[in-house]
Amino acid sequence: MRKLSTILCLFVLLLGVALISSSPDANGQKGRPTMPKPHLIVLNPSAAESTDVFKGPPETVTMRSGMMVLAPSKSVGKHSTRTFEEAVIVLAGTGEMRISGGEIFKLKPYCIAYCPPATEHDVINTGSDTLRYVWLVAKAQP
Repeated sequence: MRKLSTILCLFVLLLGVALISSSPDANGQKGRPTMPKPHLIVLNPSAAESTDVFKGPPETVTMRSGMMVLAPSKSVGKHSTRTFEEAVIVLAGTGEMRISGGEIFKLKPYCIAYCPPATEHDVINTGSDTLRYVWLVAKAQP
């Protein structure tokens, strides 16, 4: 009886492992699901260059982000969010987020601008100091 229960336990364990390894993870890949672990990132408030913060899986599920550092009168260039939504969180300086179609968001410290999926936009430093902001993009659900 004891041998049968041991064999039954092993069977259930192996079945569980087989189910986990054959089911897709957050990225649609088969194998063991890899959920991101909580972690902390400390930004350098005086960084001279733009830097990546979150680079996507396996660090996050779909989120990517970075800290942008823009000199006066510089822009990131027109781009589209495509299938992602984006948030811009201003840390220092002033600027504008220009949305194709004419809408302009005035950016200043501690404001957050949201850009929905499939929206072309640009961020321009309109001030005399460096514009620093964190951008976050995440895959939008269909």
